[in-house]
Amino acid sequence: MKASVWIAGVVIALFALLGSVFVVGEGKTALVVNLGRVVRADLEPGLHFKWPMVETARIFDRRLQVLDAEPERYLTSERKDVSVDFFAVGRISDARAFFRATGGDESIAVQRLAPIIKDSLRNEINARTLQQVVSGDRSEIIGPQLASINEGAATLGIDIVDLRIKQIDLPTDSEVITQVYERMSAQRRQVASRLRAEGEEQARSIRADADRDQVVILAEAERDAQSLRGQGDADAARLYGEAASRDPAFYAFQRSLEAYRASFDDGNGVIVLDRDDPFLQYMRSDR
Repeated sequence: MKASVWIAGVVIALFALLGSVFVVGEGKTALVVNLGRVVRADLEPGLHFKWPMVETARIFDRRLQVLDAEPERYLTSERKDVSVDFFAVGRISDARAFFRATGGDESIAVQRLAPIIKDSLRNEINARTLQQVVSGDRSEIIGPQLASINEGAATLGIDIVDLRIKQIDLPTDSEVITQVYERMSAQRRQVASRLRAEGEEQARSIRADADRDQVVILAEAERDAQSLRGQGDADAARLYGEAASRDPAFYAFQRSLEAYRASFDDGNGVIVLDRDDPFLQYMRSDR
């Protein structure tokens, strides 16, 4: 009987010891809750004790965490819609405040932190134009609001160390997309018109060069032809001269035949001459 009591006492003591000891890992923090009231918080990594059955240990990761949220629509200073997708990088800075605000539920923390960030970004985006939001330095949008975001996040026991904008889009149902497409189309048409004008100018230049080259080539060809014709005429005159000097009578006869051929070439020519005209000397029968 004494042995069984002793064994039962050892088992109870063992369970009590196990229930009173907990370990906080590296990069984590913990707090101890006694009947719903936080009695110790921000416990460092290591071995810690609590009252079994009465106190409960809650352990939280205090390393940097990425807090993602759904994209939010904003209006620029021109009243144009933009959709901003962002994420925050933060960590638990006060385990007591985090537990009181969220009950230790990280999803609740994200739900309560998202409106704080969205409202802060809205102030900056509403003060900027669409071009400044899309093309400007995004750090200028985030930087001025990081302090005010941390003021709101402090009530949740969270410290936001960085905030980044992942993407800025134009909503598909926004008129801005139509305006952007129309502007892009107008720019493409302007570029096309400029290219066509440049092409037409180059075509005119090429045609002008070709016409000029044609005139030059024809002029040079006509010059060469005139030179060749002149040389041919000179050679012909020389040959005729040589022929005439060798046999003047035959030369006169040949020239008369050429004159007859030229005069009656069409077959309908009529020449009225005196019968004693020298032009007809080779047509007389007495010759």
